[in-house]
Amino acid sequence: MNLKINRLQHIGLPITNLQTSQAFYEKLGFGAVMQAGFAYEGGQGQVAMMQRGDIVIELYQMPEPELSRVKQRPDGRIDHLAFDVDDIEETYALLKKEGFPIVEAQPLFLNFWARGCRYFNVLGPDGERLEFCQIL
Repeated sequence: MNLKINRLQHIGLPITNLQTSQAFYEKLGFGAVMQAGFAYEGGQGQVAMMQRGDIVIELYQMPEPELSRVKQRPDGRIDHLAFDVDDIEETYALLKKEGFPIVEAQPLFLNFWARGCRYFNVLGPDGERLEFCQIL
């Protein structure tokens, strides 16, 4: 298999208060490089990508107030590892052909970054999520 992964793109971290978490990571030398909202089961969540050097942390707050209490994701504190790829369609087709357990029926679009990104997730042997993402 000739899978091309450029680098670790980001680590997704579910948080309860975006402003508090941003301030914490800013004290560690991280700066916000992207902020956006996202829809989730009828609510509106918030995300901020925080970067220091080559390290990017995705801080995301699920919709408040009911969804964040009722719909806790079972992934723990580190939600996923994301790998940067050049061609999301090619990567998806290759991993599907190789039989990897892909979560999404096709790569999805998020209105993150300047022009958006496309991504999909693969489940590892212990249920860990590995995201493959192309920033557009």
